[in-house]
Amino acid sequence: MYTIADYASMMADFTRIDAYASALRQVVHDGSIVVDLGAGTGLFSLLAARMGAQRVYAIEPDDAIHVGRLLASANALSDRIEFIQARSTEVSLPVRASVIVSDMRGTLPLFERHLPVIADARERLLSDEGVMIPRRDRLWAAIVEAHGVYADHVVPWRDRTHGLDMRPAQDLLANTWRRVRLDQRQLLSRAECLAVVDYRKIAGPNLDAEATWTATRAGTAHGLCVWFDAELADGIGFSNAPDEAGAIHGQAFFPFAAPVALGEGESIAVRIQATLVGDDYVWRWTCQGRSQSTLYGVPLDAKQLPKGAASHVPALNIEGEMDLFVLSRMRESMPVGDIARDLLDRFPSAVRDRNAALGRAGDLARKYSKD
Repeated sequence: MYTIADYASMMADFTRIDAYASALRQVVHDGSIVVDLGAGTGLFSLLAARMGAQRVYAIEPDDAIHVGRLLASANALSDRIEFIQARSTEVSLPVRASVIVSDMRGTLPLFERHLPVIADARERLLSDEGVMIPRRDRLWAAIVEAHGVYADHVVPWRDRTHGLDMRPAQDLLANTWRRVRLDQRQLLSRAECLAVVDYRKIAGPNLDAEATWTATRAGTAHGLCVWFDAELADGIGFSNAPDEAGAIHGQAFFPFAAPVALGEGESIAVRIQATLVGDDYVWRWTCQGRSQSTLYGVPLDAKQLPKGAASHVPALNIEGEMDLFVLSRMRESMPVGDIARDLLDRFPSAVRDRNAALGRAGDLARKYSKD
């Protein structure tokens, strides 16, 4: 989850904020019904309400939504904005929206469950004539020469540290991507479009693209730099391309397993795939016959892997037993204080003291209580 400082950094990306404000101004009118998905502290909701929207539904699961309520009150807009602390997939509204606005991207649009959430909201919450902001994102990529980034990403594990062999960890880093800030001088090729994410039509969340890049100069290719250009409304958009210094999103750097020397005019082909698994993406990129994947960039305990198999019969550990105990008492409509007391009595060797018991019971109550 984001901190308030993170939200402040997002608001400091003035190019993005100004673009969203211009897009809202183009489509929000008196009588508009607006849904703000992933509203955070409610900036887009506040703007839509001030522009004349009849009703704004600000939907945000995080506690940051309470800051939005404070801001709405401070700006005399509370009567126009309904703040709903929930996931949008769990929300039903009394009317369909004329506008849905959102920015739930990470560094790239393919981030957590962003795309399925947008598709769900479009189908259930938007009117037939409704408008989506953004309309679409174009995903671009270029080959980059980035000695410093590559060195920071991979080299620390390649070299010896105080006589220790750190190379076993190098393969993990070679199979992970990272957010970076590059400039145009580091591009070793022209950009190629990998995909167009059209929010008005998109149904599937995955990516499978292949492109060939030709070096515009001699150099060393260290990996692939990926970014997006956002189209919000007619003639309005923004980008997190290299050299967009203020862009909060940065760019995504996918390192090659080993640097590739390229002469001017030489070409290199890369296939890049992203598959949504649960709540996150597994990325895979293949260059010169060598495949890398974020699946191989995660330290795994071999003993834990069989626990996800369909044939595995799990048994609750002590942590699970305690959570089940608390949830069963919640179902009996017991006060949190009484639940904590009983938890401490039932698990005296596992619960440190009454404060620890109250903390566990309170956390579960906040997560699972209806009201």
